[in-house]
Amino acid sequence: MPQYSMPPQQQQYSGNPYMNYAPSAAPVAPVAPAKQEKPPMTLEEFTKQQAAAKPKPVAKAPMKLKAGGSGVSIKIGSGKSKSVSIGGTKSAAKPATLSATSETETSQTAQTSAPTATDASSQSSTPVDSKPPTPVNNAPAKSQTTDSPAESAAEVVNADQVVTQQAADVDEALLEELYNEKDHLSIIFMGHVDAGKSTMGGNILLQTGAVDKRTMEKYQKEAKDSGNESWWLSWALDTDKDERDKGKTVEVGRAPFETEKRRYTILDAPGHKAYVPNMIAGAAQADIGILVISARRGEYETGFERGGQTREHAMLAKSQGIDRLVIAVNKMDDITVEWSKERYDECTTKLLNFLKSLGYNKSTDITCMPVSAQTGYGLLERVPTDVCPWYNGPCLLEFLDNVSLTDRKLRGPFMMPISERRRDIGTIVEGKVESGVAKKGDSLLVMPNKVQVELLTIYSETEAEINNAACGEQVKLRIKGIEEEDVQIGFVLCSLANPVHTVTKFEAQISFIDLKSIITAGYSCMMHVHTAIEEVVFAELLHKLEPSTGRKSKKPPQFAKQGMRVIAVLQTTQNVCLEPFSEHKQLGRFTLRDQGMTIAIGKVTKLL
Repeated sequence: MPQYSMPPQQQQYSGNPYMNYAPSAAPVAPVAPAKQEKPPMTLEEFTKQQAAAKPKPVAKAPMKLKAGGSGVSIKIGSGKSKSVSIGGTKSAAKPATLSATSETETSQTAQTSAPTATDASSQSSTPVDSKPPTPVNNAPAKSQTTDSPAESAAEVVNADQVVTQQAADVDEALLEELYNEKDHLSIIFMGHVDAGKSTMGGNILLQTGAVDKRTMEKYQKEAKDSGNESWWLSWALDTDKDERDKGKTVEVGRAPFETEKRRYTILDAPGHKAYVPNMIAGAAQADIGILVISARRGEYETGFERGGQTREHAMLAKSQGIDRLVIAVNKMDDITVEWSKERYDECTTKLLNFLKSLGYNKSTDITCMPVSAQTGYGLLERVPTDVCPWYNGPCLLEFLDNVSLTDRKLRGPFMMPISERRRDIGTIVEGKVESGVAKKGDSLLVMPNKVQVELLTIYSETEAEINNAACGEQVKLRIKGIEEEDVQIGFVLCSLANPVHTVTKFEAQISFIDLKSIITAGYSCMMHVHTAIEEVVFAELLHKLEPSTGRKSKKPPQFAKQGMRVIAVLQTTQNVCLEPFSEHKQLGRFTLRDQGMTIAIGKVTKLL
């Protein structure tokens, strides 16, 4: 029987958060006593200057800080200590152009409405991998300049001193407020079409009270009148009329709910192959993946063994940084299954072997459980023993309430890839905060077009007005200083002091997983990175990596084919917001697609 107690998963932040400051090698001799040159600034003077330039917040509670390694342990008041990662400081990003970062399967339409929990999207879907529209501003980005020898000479600052200085700039009262709140977790339901993803999400919303019973009774009546009575639970997430009529999810459905321990956002991914780009955008915002498979005879085989989306969704989840999976074996109550352990084992054994080949650890990264989305068995409560006597593991929400979270980068520079935007008494942008904390009144930067904005209002996914937007949260922000039409999905809202980098050329490590033929320099395809979609060209193949050792070849390869790993230089047609994978994983991993197929996954190794 599989193990159901999951050890905590730890994820190290491997960036370099330190800047160097060193005095000049020798002082400059004075030309005349009246014009003696100012001696170089010492570390102590530099620290005092920085402290004087930035007002420190009023601390309302004592904070103990223990520095070491790649993170810090914080203890506020008498509460228990928590570990957070420290975002690194880096040079200011280059000026960049306005990039139209949307694949033409989604066309954006402006709306004038208040933020809504059910459906804030303003695009229609025609999912095909094609080239992006003409940019609004095609001015070339300025190249990065190198410092002169005198400017580049820096004094080496002790790591603990940098940590202490960064900690002093954090509002301790704000941290205490954040730590006293419930954790937030974004979960994505994915899998083949008709596996029961939307039904499962709808039943969870019903049982947790996120959707009131009167509304669900209305959906049930409407579904019955339309001849689709079994779809009524899915209507809590499938709010579009076409989706309801066809029983097929197109856009990524979103809905919040809450338990006694945590707050959640459901991301309901479309299961049809034509809408994979929408699924990728949803996976980029998720913390944990729920891979829903149907145990019904014939449906499991269609989804997994006959070119269905079970395999591709699992692979895309891994490429988008989802390192924890729940395998929800659905429709166990079906007449062809009847809670059969043999059928359950048949489905999970094949899938677990495939997930292992993707890099998942079967013991620590994956939990399997039998469920029935229609009846609700195994969702909020464990399956009764008289129904399923052979399973004694946790139900879905029991597992999610107790799974350990990776460290959130609360001290990093603020970064939020934009997943939605619209006009509503100003400009509203939505997304998941990937780093740092922002609060009302902050001045932020929209990249890559480098427009400074003011943060006016912050909304949670329940439409409540809140004070802070913290790492890991799904939020809606009202900003001032930019028009809605000048913001594109894939832009990044970020810190003024440490803006995200924008580039048109970068070096990456790429693994080819599905190529019909070989590719050479000059090959173009579509790149999905965080919420952005950009056309990319292979400018140069630099090295082939040995399969067993990962050693780089001395000579550049003439071509790349399926199964190969290479180091290549990629060039985008528009400026795109990127970070090296070693410094920020979520802004440094990407997926490559061509002609409706996922051909490769990669990670950014160097910005050029």
